Formats: sequence, C-alpha cells, structure tokens
Amino acid sequence: MTSLRINPSILAADFVNLEAELQRIASADAVHVDVMDNHFVPNLTLGLPIVRRIQEVSPLPLDVHLMIEDADRWAPQYAEAGAASVTFHAEAAAAPVKLARELRGAGSKAGMALRPATPVEPYLDMLAELDMLLVMTVEPGFGGQSFLDLTLPKIRRAADAVRGAGLPLVIQVDGGITEETILRAADAGATVFVAGSSVYGADDASTAIAALRSAAGQES
Repeated sequence: MTSLRINPSILAADFVNLEAELQRIASADAVHVDVMDNHFVPNLTLGLPIVRRIQEVSPLPLDVHLMIEDADRWAPQYAEAGAASVTFHAEAAAAPVKLARELRGAGSKAGMALRPATPVEPYLDMLAELDMLLVMTVEPGFGGQSFLDLTLPKIRRAADAVRGAGLPLVIQVDGGITEETILRAADAGATVFVAGSSVYGADDASTAIAALRSAAGQES
C-alpha cells in the first residue's frame, strides 16, 4: 500500500504561539505553511521572514504552499530558505516548467497547485517536472471550508495519468479534509493530505492525526 502522509496546516494554528503549535503536530509527516498575499487570494497570512523562522524551529519539514501572485519571482526564495517542498499555483506562474526546475535546483521538491475549477489536462505533459500535484478541494484563501466532492474526478484523472506515465509524483489534497472526507480523497488517488481545522481544532492534535491516518486506511 502507498504510504499516506498527513501535513497539518498551521493556517488553523494559534499564530501567537507558533513554536508550541508546531510541537503539537510532531507526529505528522510535514507542516503545511500557507503563504497568502491578499492578491491571488483574498486573505493575508505570513511571508518569507516568518517562514525562515519557522524553518529554524520546526520539528517537521516545511511543505510551503504559495497562494501568491508572481510565483516565478518569489517561489525560489522559499526553496532557498530551506523548505522541503514549495508549491506554486499554475494560475500564478508565467513559466511553470522553468519555475519547477528552479525549485529543484535550489534543493526543494517542486509542487504545483490547481484551483478547483482549473483542469489538470493542460498540465499533463509537464508532470515529470514536478514532485507533487496539489488539487485544491476548496477555493484557496480561507480555512474551515467544506470539501468539494466535484474535485474527486479530477483527482482520479490526475492519479491515472501519473500511474500511466510511471511517475513518482504524489498527489496532495488541501481543503475540508476530515475523518469523513479523507477516505474519498484517498480512494480517488490522493496520498498526501493537508488538514487544518480537523487537527488544530482537536484537544489532542496527535490523536487527530492518528485518526486521519486510520480513516484513510493506513495503520498509525
């Protein structure tokens, strides 16, 4: 069975106590860091200086998700800051293949994200340039939204294309991931799951992470 990964999103964490909040999720696989610029999405979170500091204190590798304009300019700087993975949005990249190669060249894994309404088919030929494809299962911008089942066929088509090409690419989903929705996403072909509210809203984050692994069909 393919190894499933749980990457809790600190978008749902207490920003005043980020170091303690990172320790709460130490049993996860990575920490998902949402960077928003109030232009590409209607929300503003944190930027490069804070990500650098998180990198210094995090017990987990950083999975940075850039919901920003001009990704071609900014994304490589997050890779240079030490992020294990940097994901840019296809809709915000002028030269996605060049950008993915720059991220890999800077020592990071290269991820590309698609909004719910963005089809995967125009990007199938460049999947070999990526380490991860992020299919947004809510509209990017805010945590706490409900999972959009209409994204499941796209996840399946992407997973079929990855298998057909024999690529090591993983498919990540982000938005509305709970014990109730994670199995549907896993059955469609996702193997990396971003969970915010369902982890940080729990009394014990490690128990919530274990419950998500179990719900997806993986032993803790």
